[in-house]
Amino acid sequence: MPARAVFAQPITRSRLHEEIVTIIQKQIMNGTIIPGTKLPSEREMAKTFNVNRTTLRQALSKLENLELLEIRHGDGIYAKNFLDSGNMDLIKAAVRMDEDNATLFSLLETRRLMVPEIAYLAAQRRTAADLNELKQVIFKTDMTMLERDIKVHQIIARSAHNLSFTIGLNFFNQVFRDYGYLYFDDERNVERFSEFHKEIYEAIRTRQPEEARRIMKDVLYYAEEAVKDNLKGNKRRKG
Repeated sequence: MPARAVFAQPITRSRLHEEIVTIIQKQIMNGTIIPGTKLPSEREMAKTFNVNRTTLRQALSKLENLELLEIRHGDGIYAKNFLDSGNMDLIKAAVRMDEDNATLFSLLETRRLMVPEIAYLAAQRRTAADLNELKQVIFKTDMTMLERDIKVHQIIARSAHNLSFTIGLNFFNQVFRDYGYLYFDDERNVERFSEFHKEIYEAIRTRQPEEARRIMKDVLYYAEEAVKDNLKGNKRRKG
């Protein structure tokens, strides 16, 4: 489909550049705008969206940072293949715009595969200081269960002493902080995670990597299914 055809109407909401970002992002990620397509000029797009050039450039700059567009000065604006160039920020943006939660579910799957390996390494590599910090959070800190769970996972990741895992887990936490209510609003899940914290602490304390991996895998599968059931239930009620 020609790029001009996807911009069907002006936008009217308050955060104009964010709305433009969402419209173009959806068109690129769902394949309506194919990789390599040259978009209309800035002047044409500003007219179509009924915004000034400054607002449009804000949107284009963000889309360029998300690796969705390539701005070739003196030539034009081109859609990129996000499967080749997309970064982690694009995943966060995709979660927010994904109406069927497919991106969120893919993140849950990725976390379930990655984080048990972090727990495995933490049980092998943790120091006495790491263990004490974990103990303080699990047994003595006054936090909501969501904040406590995020902190527990952060400490476990740091205990693996692998910077990539630590930063990667920070990314997951940024996303899942917004979705924790989907299971922590249920008191049964709060109790389940309270027990999980004690179990994973004991496995790490006694340096049992296989047990730490198993405990983490079990609880993440439990959380994944709880989130899916909650979202699917909400969708049925809305339908």
